[in-house]
Amino acid sequence: MTRILITGLHSYTGNALAERFSGIYDVARISLRNSAWHSESFRGFDTIIHTAGIAHDSTKTSDKDLYYAVNSQLTFDVAKKAKSEGVKQFIFMSSSIVYGKSAPIGREKIITRETPVSPESYYGVSKVKAEELISQLDDENFHVCILRCPMIYGKNCKGNYPVLSKLARKLPIFPDIKNSRSMLYVKNFAEFVRLIIKNNEHGIFWPQNREYSHTSELVKIIAEVHGGKILLVPFCELPLRFLANFSGLVNKAFGSLSYDMSLSVYPENYALSSLRESIAETEA
Repeated sequence: MTRILITGLHSYTGNALAERFSGIYDVARISLRNSAWHSESFRGFDTIIHTAGIAHDSTKTSDKDLYYAVNSQLTFDVAKKAKSEGVKQFIFMSSSIVYGKSAPIGREKIITRETPVSPESYYGVSKVKAEELISQLDDENFHVCILRCPMIYGKNCKGNYPVLSKLARKLPIFPDIKNSRSMLYVKNFAEFVRLIIKNNEHGIFWPQNREYSHTSELVKIIAEVHGGKILLVPFCELPLRFLANFSGLVNKAFGSLSYDMSLSVYPENYALSSLRESIAETEA
């Protein structure tokens, strides 16, 4: 049976993969929060999935050296150890944040294969640096996979989705804003990871759902799943544009950031659930 080692005991994606892969792979977990991992052997593992790190929404720190130490250098150190001990594949959880922030309300931001990385935060810079470091290790015997995932959501997730879910269940009205965002349901994400392990892939990947998400429509679907209705109110774009001058949360919620669908094509289907199905499963 294929042996998988997942780094990070408190990672949402790491926990989801461990649960999903139970019975499919021989899965082990490891914490990197202290130096004890240096004495652990990676020999015998086929793939390491590196989900450990400082997330952009999990800390208030503005210490760029800490981001670099944890998200960049630690990633490189783990990958070097993996390669030296005969691991065949290293999967790194990067992020769409390497392309910067969402476009302001009313504008599009569509990422293509030619779009250069342009991080705008220490978190984004640390992810780009990690990608650069581990890419040097890729060869025919050690395959490095970089996953530039958009927002991953599902049951018990953190971030923006739980906030939208709470609003959808409480508010009678919501702004009707036309934006476009790439998102990735955690079950679809896990299936994608399963496939790239099966196929021993390497390179950069941009997995996403087979449909774009629109914040207003997302809130409406969540309300409907709970048996409610929410009225989408038009003509809110100008007031929200004004509010965006005072809070970055506005563009974070209603701005656009999407991958061109051609970036996410894979020979085997990994989008097991549609957007509506994924919301129903998440809200169940």
